[in-house]
Amino acid sequence: MQVRRVVTGHKRDGKATVLIDEISKDVVNPRQGCTFFNIWSTPLPVDNNDDSDGAKKIIGTAMKDKAVFRVIEYAPGVAPRNHRTDSIDFAVVMSGEIDMTLDDEVVHLKAGDVMVQRGTIHDWINKGDKPCVIAFVLIDAAPVEIDGQPLAHVG
Repeated sequence: MQVRRVVTGHKRDGKATVLIDEISKDVVNPRQGCTFFNIWSTPLPVDNNDDSDGAKKIIGTAMKDKAVFRVIEYAPGVAPRNHRTDSIDFAVVMSGEIDMTLDDEVVHLKAGDVMVQRGTIHDWINKGDKPCVIAFVLIDAAPVEIDGQPLAHVG
């Protein structure tokens, strides 16, 4: 799979321009059957005056005081990774189907479905015979608290 990445910015005279137009080169395989296409990251609040390539600054799933944008391809039989991040994640299933497992529930998602992941522990399981591609935006958030005790990030 290839992901085309187009990033806009400004010329010295203030006119809008394209800064980057390329097939994503910031690709990581964190586990078998899972490919991350890192698109962008930025500190919060965002500074649109910084023209440095945000994809090159991604160092984790979610990052403290930052937002991360990536596209992930989950192959059939992707290796499990139960995890929780201190973030709110916005997800759009672009193609395929996938199961998101929670502690005691499973949610089946298919192309066109959207999800808001609010700091819950979860895993992505592709039981199908085709890859599933999901676009994610992860934004740093305070840890979830239950009875005043923070739930630790996992994975």
